[in-house]
Amino acid sequence: MKERINPWKQISSKELYQNPWIEVHEDQVINPRGGEGIYGKVLFKNLAIGIIPIDDQGNTWLVGQYRYTLDEYSWEIPMGGGSKANDPLDSARRELKEETGLTAKSWTLLMRLHTSNSVTDEEGFTYIARELEEGSTEFDETEDLEIMKLPFSEAVDMVMEGRITDAISVSGLLKAARLLNL
Repeated sequence: MKERINPWKQISSKELYQNPWIEVHEDQVINPRGGEGIYGKVLFKNLAIGIIPIDDQGNTWLVGQYRYTLDEYSWEIPMGGGSKANDPLDSARRELKEETGLTAKSWTLLMRLHTSNSVTDEEGFTYIARELEEGSTEFDETEDLEIMKLPFSEAVDMVMEGRITDAISVSGLLKAARLLNL
């Protein structure tokens, strides 16, 4: 492959805001055509972690919740944040247990992805979890979740019908469907 050189030049960067999860920066830049301008970036302090649990009968679990940022209800694969200092798989195990009560003996990394690379550096990892055992959930204080167990093919149908719109869920479910022929 051809080596790529960054055509963007950063003149300066200013942090506008931060909290425990994100930082917002405004950079003064010279764009690839030589023009001066600004570029806003949202920098994430954690990884995005998604899990697609699949049982021996071909069922999966989705999590429904009201998403504050969208002001709408969203069906998604189980997911959450994981420290960049930890192995993403450890975070996936924790999130699956917290949100569904499930534990898994078999884990497969399905994909690494960037959620919206034009404005954020958020990096995500999605796993397939198998050999499942059911248990109790351990919701976070911010979570008011509904859990739905359904055939994996119905979750893919929800993507195709536009009823699942979360980027990690859409990409993960479609890639799993293609790889596993489910």
